[in-house]
Amino acid sequence: MQRRGFLKHAGALAGTAALGQMGVLASRAATAGDYQALVCIFLYGGNDTNNMVVPIDSAGYANYAQIRSTIALPQAQLLPLAEAGGVLRYGFHPALPGLQSLWNAGNLAVVANVGTLVQPLTRSQYLQSSSIKPDTLFSHIDQQHQWQSSISNTSSSSTGWGGRLADQLAGLNVNASVPAMISTGGNNLFVTGAASQALVIPTSGSFGLKDFSSSAADAARRTALVQLLGLDQSADLVLAAQNLMTGALASSATLNPILSTTDATLTARFGALTSGFSKQLLAIAKVIEARSALGAQRQVFLATLGSFDTHSNQPNTQQTLYTELDAGLSAFHGAMADIGADNSVTTFTLSDFSRTLQSNTNLGTDHAWGAHHLVIGGAVKGGQLYGTMPTLELGGPDDAGDEGRFIPTIAVDQYAATLAAWMGADAAALAAVLPNLPAFTPGRLGFL
Repeated sequence: MQRRGFLKHAGALAGTAALGQMGVLASRAATAGDYQALVCIFLYGGNDTNNMVVPIDSAGYANYAQIRSTIALPQAQLLPLAEAGGVLRYGFHPALPGLQSLWNAGNLAVVANVGTLVQPLTRSQYLQSSSIKPDTLFSHIDQQHQWQSSISNTSSSSTGWGGRLADQLAGLNVNASVPAMISTGGNNLFVTGAASQALVIPTSGSFGLKDFSSSAADAARRTALVQLLGLDQSADLVLAAQNLMTGALASSATLNPILSTTDATLTARFGALTSGFSKQLLAIAKVIEARSALGAQRQVFLATLGSFDTHSNQPNTQQTLYTELDAGLSAFHGAMADIGADNSVTTFTLSDFSRTLQSNTNLGTDHAWGAHHLVIGGAVKGGQLYGTMPTLELGGPDDAGDEGRFIPTIAVDQYAATLAAWMGADAAALAAVLPNLPAFTPGRLGFL
């Protein structure tokens, strides 16, 4: 991190309370039961959603199977997604039975064909002009950056929309003992704000400096460290480093007992799950369970799952990844219900992009664009598909070329705005979080 960036973020952990002076919602008083959290699940590598949500009707499936002949899922194995009136148009991948149950219970929605956009775009406009296309399409790192920043005409944004949302909602967390953003997936652009920075927590072991705990045995050592951190604060860089360490020590002292405790309620949901992804969600669930003790009113979390770059052997890879995803998300939603937070926590997916409808010669797919995403929670208007599914036709009206790279019909900005508004962001806050939102109508999609 460059010196300027370090200085900008260094006070975030130590100065959580000070953030209460920032944000357009600072004047709003949070009540005791007023808690809401977003849990972002970033699927790194580009999740092939053409095999996540598949046409199940006879004509639609026949078209899908003809184009994806080498990697098409058997029609009989698809998990039906009944919509209003019992209409069956689509089915989930067979490795997602838990998510099918959440759909049936009205706790999961699918948002169709979402992607990075500078403005609404048709195939003819795409083919005629480069100035209105997102920057560096089909590139992993650039599209990850744009999904996480919600700014599609550049890949140089220094903040993510989750971080900017935390900046705007800081006034609701003035009494929180830990930062509003917590990541189990590393220090990530999505959870980087102008004034807010995520606390990265472990999924196993202790959380804190070894031999610097709050125990009596470590008391002298810890006291000495605290005293040292209070010295020689005349230089900006030294002060920033010391503030960062001080904040981290305070946060770890608060969270370590929470993360290291075995909780019977959460163990009942996660006990049999051993994947790293499920461990990330268990750690997040423990923090949410302690929300009252932590004084949190609004929180943004990040968990990640990788290896979705399926240029080869996609059927086996996707089966493994979706099994892991399904188990983790199902357990997490169940845990939120168990602790009375299911209506207060909304989980949603992001990914680099979807993948080409046309498969390659290695039983895989290549980088594409618009993708379908999942939104889960008690506040979700579930059992519905939002937006418009693309026409499954190579070189068709929704294809950016001739391999099935679908031009999005919903922008990241609209998707993010719906989530941010649910968290309490008003019009002024949305303008700060999502500066390109006015380019799209409607500004909110109605799935919450």
